[in-house]
Amino acid sequence: MPRNIIFTFITLLLLLISCSKDLPIVENLSESDYQLLTQDSIIVNFPKFAQGKVVVMGFIFTNCPDICPLTTNNMRIIQEKAKKDGIRNLEFIALSFDPDTDTPTVLTDYIRIRNLDRSNWTFLTGDKNVIKSLLKKVQVFAMPSDSSTTPSGKKYYYYIHTDRISLIDTEGRIRKNYSGSSINIDEIVSDIKLLN
Repeated sequence: MPRNIIFTFITLLLLLISCSKDLPIVENLSESDYQLLTQDSIIVNFPKFAQGKVVVMGFIFTNCPDICPLTTNNMRIIQEKAKKDGIRNLEFIALSFDPDTDTPTVLTDYIRIRNLDRSNWTFLTGDKNVIKSLLKKVQVFAMPSDSSTTPSGKKYYYYIHTDRISLIDTEGRIRKNYSGSSINIDEIVSDIKLLN
């Protein structure tokens, strides 16, 4: 066989192998059990309640003026693109790291105001210590920052926090992390297809 044919064959073989290569495991949550509360006030165990589905998970707080609305909107765009591409077996989860404010009622309002499709999207809140433990496990940093008060007395506060969307496989393992506010939509949809 001529050399150029052998070289072409080997190149194609390597390309196929690299394209089908699985995403590495960033963090294994499969043995974890975090009891959290949905926007509908239903207690769930994370990540077990989503086991068997690929999960796109964002980390937010509803009072956020910048990163979180962008993250939430990017998750909405991913959800729409995934539906358009016929991707099934997919769950979207947004975890609030501000449970004192982000009650189920507040999360429900957040969903309604943004007209989000709840068919495969769950917002989570819960006990502050449980959330803190989960954030530590997934290496998401969230710390209260400056606050201010309007002339009418309404308090505004902020968090310094990690800008993150995580992709979790059907077994509860984080396979990749992305910048939530500036994620490449085509990249994550392609990665979801690898895991689905």
